Amino acid sequence: MKLETKDIPIPGESPWTLFHLENNQGMVVQLLNYGGIITNLSVPDRNGERSNVVLGYDNYEEYKENPGFLGALIGRVAGRIRNARFQIEGQEYQVEANEEPHHLHGGEHGFHQVLWEASPFEREGEIGVKLSHKSPDGEGGYPGTLNVDVSYILTNDNELVIDYLAETDQKTIVTLTNHSYFNLSGMIDQTVHDHTLFLDSSCFAELDQQLIPTGEWADVTGTSFDYRQKRKLSESFSFDTPHQQVANGGIDHFFLLNRKGKPAIKLEDTRSGRTLEVETDQPGAVIYTSNNLSEGKKLLEGKTRKHAGICIETQSSPASLHDRGFPEIILTPDEPYHKRTVFTFGIQK
Repeated sequence: MKLETKDIPIPGESPWTLFHLENNQGMVVQLLNYGGIITNLSVPDRNGERSNVVLGYDNYEEYKENPGFLGALIGRVAGRIRNARFQIEGQEYQVEANEEPHHLHGGEHGFHQVLWEASPFEREGEIGVKLSHKSPDGEGGYPGTLNVDVSYILTNDNELVIDYLAETDQKTIVTLTNHSYFNLSGMIDQTVHDHTLFLDSSCFAELDQQLIPTGEWADVTGTSFDYRQKRKLSESFSFDTPHQQVANGGIDHFFLLNRKGKPAIKLEDTRSGRTLEVETDQPGAVIYTSNNLSEGKKLLEGKTRKHAGICIETQSSPASLHDRGFPEIILTPDEPYHKRTVFTFGIQK
């Protein structure tokens, strides 16, 4: 296994560090200490050809803005907080309305723009990087000092493990995720229309026109969002229903997962033979098919475009701040936040 580092000069700022992780099977993960951003994830296809399967800019400076959150670590809260307000025990808190009038993905200066303290490590059968950050009380409007450790771990079984740990000194809210856009074809200039998805979920959060949960769950039965039997993503790429219309002709919804302890999500690309299985102890995942990705940004391969990738954002739901029946995101000092998601790459049999 191999672990290397490289300084990335950024005009007017301290240099960033790029970590190159490589296992004995030829799988490569490259990530920055800035934003915890995965910039490259290369895995072999059925012929042993290794290609990048995530969207990443060809110029590192593009990550300073990164409006689409490519590859980024998201926090303190992944998702949208209605009207950028919430209450804890009767106390109201106002966070940044960076998607007016709502709050999205921790705000303009969320964890995706933090220069994390990084500690690379090697253990038997795995290598990785632990990223650490102390978010002070009141940062971004959030209560409580939050100490966060996020470890990216590459194993010889072609697993990318993301392990999240957070502790607070007062009651606060947190749900963390990673916002990588996957395209298993290895040809990023192509879309994910022909990828097939299995998603073990019976319901998803209904959204209003501003992509805010209405407080209602929608049954997947009879909809184009029913992936309990694998089907092509393209079957959801239309404006046929209100659910697709609010998401600009695709998926951008929180799905409640049925299974724990085994893969609840599987993505496949028949052309390359690559597969991705996702196992998590999170209660759900936002599936986002890059319906609103800005067009024409230069990537390592090709350019950004609609449906260029699919995000699998394992997390809880900030809808729980305003509506009952959604997975909670309240964190207390006596119970640390500890979540783990495993992305396993393979080949179709």
